[in-house]
Amino acid sequence: MRSGIRARAVAGHLVALLTVAPLLWLLLAAFRPEDELFSASWPSSLTLANVGYVLTEVPFLRYLANSAFVSATVTAAALLLHSMAAYALARLHFRGRGVAFAAVIATLLISLPVILVPLFLVVRTLGLVDTYAGLIVPGVFNAFGIFLLRQFYLGVPRELEDAAQLDGCGHWRTYWHVVLPLSRPMLSALAVLFFLANWNSFLWPLAVAQDESLRVVQVGIASLQGQYATKQHYVIAAALLAAIPTVLVFLLGQRKLIDSLKTTGLK
Repeated sequence: MRSGIRARAVAGHLVALLTVAPLLWLLLAAFRPEDELFSASWPSSLTLANVGYVLTEVPFLRYLANSAFVSATVTAAALLLHSMAAYALARLHFRGRGVAFAAVIATLLISLPVILVPLFLVVRTLGLVDTYAGLIVPGVFNAFGIFLLRQFYLGVPRELEDAAQLDGCGHWRTYWHVVLPLSRPMLSALAVLFFLANWNSFLWPLAVAQDESLRVVQVGIASLQGQYATKQHYVIAAALLAAIPTVLVFLLGQRKLIDSLKTTGLK
């Protein structure tokens, strides 16, 4: 019995090491001198020149700021709108509720490359090309958040809503003062997922924003790969800077994410 537990522990540590190894290599390579970038030996010295060049000679801080603004705005808007839609689909009784929910779930079967051209035409018609609105608005609508929150709201005891209605609360006040506070763990988990997904978004920002001042971090790294094809140490330094916010967001929200997964199936 103990040998089995010990073997599982060793296997878990090996998996964790394999998962962290690419990040450790990225961290070390970002501070290697250019002539030792792909050397298998330990570097003779470490330097901040790679990171300093990316921060001073490339508008990378602008890319980071754009990604942070777009990701935070999409996350905040999505959490509000998704929670409202999920509450309506879970608790309100109206004609066509099942059809509406089925239509929302059906959108999960459609990937972005399939609708990229028609979505771009709609955004261009609305005059949102090369604007922050063009980067933000299409990213707000995601069926995954609505589905997950609806399943969570179905498990909320109806007695809480009945008590709120006896106190004179309508649907809006019940949602805002009772249901929404109860869903904070799930909202926190979705906030982590939405922020990371939008931070790593590449295809849509590349299509809708040609202005360099609107370039997000993933598109910025791709442009660096073409501009500095022979100087990969700058690209690696940029990748390290782009990875830092995602690691911090995950570390801050991992407990909420795990708690939400534990309680999703509870009734």
